[in-house]
Amino acid sequence: MKKKRCTAIVLAAGSGSRMKSNVAKQYMLLNGKPLIWYALRAIEDSEIIDDCILVTGAEDIAYVQKEIVEKYGFHKVDTITAGGAERYLSVGNALDVIADEDIKVPNQDGYIFIHDGARPFLTEEILQSTYEAVKKYHACVAAMPVKDTVKIADGAGYAASTPERKLVWSIQTPQVFDTELILQAYGKLREHQTELDRKGMMVTDDASVVELFTDQKVKLVEGSYKNIKITTPEDIKIAEAFL
Repeated sequence: MKKKRCTAIVLAAGSGSRMKSNVAKQYMLLNGKPLIWYALRAIEDSEIIDDCILVTGAEDIAYVQKEIVEKYGFHKVDTITAGGAERYLSVGNALDVIADEDIKVPNQDGYIFIHDGARPFLTEEILQSTYEAVKKYHACVAAMPVKDTVKIADGAGYAASTPERKLVWSIQTPQVFDTELILQAYGKLREHQTELDRKGMMVTDDASVVELFTDQKVKLVEGSYKNIKITTPEDIKIAEAFL
């Protein structure tokens, strides 16, 4: 059977305020390369991914095109689009590109891999395992079982309950979906955004959008404990140790 088209959306529009740096975290150097380089290199070298939409700050598009995409020869990045104030808005902007068929090769019946640009340790093994899972389950996310006991807090900061540890997973990216499914879910998110805001409900990942607005279950696929997200200065030191 012919392989369906696989488009990666790489998110690199965050300000990185928790890094305590004047440089946005996606451009901070990690072993001499911008942080975003690592995820883009994994995608460029992948046998799974066919093309890539890179989401960055509107003011950074020209810089990213010249100093990252062209400089390092990332030929699979065929679109750079502006992100939004929140993660879901950035994903929504990228999905608009797909829905409007603005990418060089349309992807209306394939798979969408959504990945945080601040996760530098994306591997072909993770891409392969999520690809095999999405073909079977239509929606999946890279994740790992937690190592620590997790407590659910009440509003006053006291421990309210303790979920069974073997049932608790830490969610990573990529998060992978049938194109039609993720477009449908984000379309409904936009329809209900005012209602969610009124209720104070925050959407923090793409799987949540699918869970909220479709009947599709999301399969958890083992990623890697190395597949960390660079958020604080301490994470940079951990990443350097991994490298």
